[in-house]
Amino acid sequence: MTVREIGAGGSEAAFEEGVTRGVSILRGDPKTAIRKLSGPMIIAMLLMAIYNLADAVWVAGLGADALAGVGFIAPLFMILMGLSAGLGAGATSVVARRIGSRDKRGADNAATHAIVLSVAVSAVLLIVLVLFLRPIVEWMGAGPVTDLAVEYGSIVFLGSIFFLAVQMAYAILRAEGDTRRTMYAMALSSILNIILDPILIYGAGLGVAGAAWATVISIAAVVVVIGYWFFVRKDTYVTLSLRTFAPDPRTFRAILGVGLPASLEMLLMSVVVIINNAILVLVAGTDAVAVFTSGWRIVMFAVVPLIGIATSVVSVAGAAYGAREYQKIRVAHQYAITIGVIIALVTSLLTYLLAPWITTLFTYSPESAHLVPAFILFFQTMCLFYPFAPLGMFSSSVFQGTGHGLTSLVISSLRNLVFIAVFSYLLAIVFGLGEAGVYFGIVAGNILGGTVGYVWARVFIGRLIRTGQSG
Repeated sequence: MTVREIGAGGSEAAFEEGVTRGVSILRGDPKTAIRKLSGPMIIAMLLMAIYNLADAVWVAGLGADALAGVGFIAPLFMILMGLSAGLGAGATSVVARRIGSRDKRGADNAATHAIVLSVAVSAVLLIVLVLFLRPIVEWMGAGPVTDLAVEYGSIVFLGSIFFLAVQMAYAILRAEGDTRRTMYAMALSSILNIILDPILIYGAGLGVAGAAWATVISIAAVVVVIGYWFFVRKDTYVTLSLRTFAPDPRTFRAILGVGLPASLEMLLMSVVVIINNAILVLVAGTDAVAVFTSGWRIVMFAVVPLIGIATSVVSVAGAAYGAREYQKIRVAHQYAITIGVIIALVTSLLTYLLAPWITTLFTYSPESAHLVPAFILFFQTMCLFYPFAPLGMFSSSVFQGTGHGLTSLVISSLRNLVFIAVFSYLLAIVFGLGEAGVYFGIVAGNILGGTVGYVWARVFIGRLIRTGQSG
């Protein structure tokens, strides 16, 4: 279903009257759009990755058990953030496509639908995650660190409504090309979290609960700022208004058509983390979980530039698709992969050389010093992961931006469940490589999955271009 088929109602004149700088960039040269939209997103996500890293660093001072307890919550938190990011991708795709087709009224309507949807979903999540957290954590194999995991998770998940609302607002801003304002909001959240962590963890003596409260308070503060931009200052291109909101099942379906598959992609990543945690417990104990989940924060930090580019590809591809300028999608995809691979190669080299120093972030206390060799093994193995990540990430972004979320989900399923999970099991258990087998399984699965995604995206874009030329 195209944008024009689901409620295009604004005139081109009305669209042009309210065009912002971000929208102009979005509709222009795709290479320029990728660069200008990615920059602020990369800075903002780096700050977010720093505060995620800061959480782990401060918690590491409480010992390996605290790290492991927080680590068992990590895949559940990934589900929450994945759902919010997935629904956000759906909102970005639909709003950007309507902007591309010069449908201002449709863009406003889709954005309001997205906010309403986020509130409804967060209410359901709050009930499920808070009420059933302990049995879930016990099922995951937390064992002696169950209480620490529940203490941390029950607080974090109370703030689920803030996480979803903020991610949806970020998605709307990205859809209109306003990544700079998104950067300001994300920076505020990150800096506030970094400040609150040591105060609440050690100063107030709250331990892992302090880390959880720091996260919730910082994201709640951003809700206030974003609310001011949309409802008081009102200088965004997209207008949010409940007074003019008219529920439209087609719009909800359009958002969910991309958002649910994208959320399931994140869920699959969480499932793989859970599977890998279980394998690590089996072959090396809970210390291996502490290494993997804490080290994975470094991996997430390292791929932040790639994530920033990927979010921009969604917006650029969506706008180009809405405008039926399919050649721009090809240019954006190839350009993003070129600069992404260059960034990933540099990241791999730096990570390999600096692995011993990075390890000290998590092993500075006597309680965690024995984990040094395991951390170095993890970081140096992940150097093989980075160069192939852009292939899969940016190809998925193309499918999400053009409204083909199900295709993106299929590719992600192949990468995570068929390739990564199976390779991790075979190498760690069948071939007896232990925790190193899990890490090499992640690398092998990513290489194969990324290659499949890239080929699929190139074929898809080629068909779009041929269809556009014949039409």
